[in-house]
Amino acid sequence: MEIYVGADYHGFELKNQLVDFLRARGDDVTDEGAFEYREGDDFNDPAIKVAKNVRENRGSVGILICDSAHGVTIQANRFKMIRAAHCGSEEDAVLAREHDDANVLCLSARFTDFEKAKNIVTKFLGTDFTNLERRVRRINRLDEREDYD
Repeated sequence: MEIYVGADYHGFELKNQLVDFLRARGDDVTDEGAFEYREGDDFNDPAIKVAKNVRENRGSVGILICDSAHGVTIQANRFKMIRAAHCGSEEDAVLAREHDDANVLCLSARFTDFEKAKNIVTKFLGTDFTNLERRVRRINRLDEREDYD
């Protein structure tokens, strides 16, 4: 599974740690930036890159990090076929995958240290969608918006 990772300046350090962690595990990781710490940079750019890559590469997942995780979650969810979930715990990550087939994990740099992030990411990547009819129906309805990117 390909993993696309992106962050703004708030998430820059945590992103770099997670990229190293995932690569050490043998995962196929593409770093979508930020590539340098630039205070005040926008979360939008890496979130857009990650969302587009996940949408275009079925079976891939994304990981996005910003201060609260709210901005990257909102930005990623603007894209059809993206189901970004802000997860603050391992339990959140399991439910996001099992119930909603989330394909982008969003983390808060403010409230998630590296150890906690590793555990959340590991649960997210290791959990499969529970393919029940009602869940598939609900997920399909997520893309019933009138306007898209």
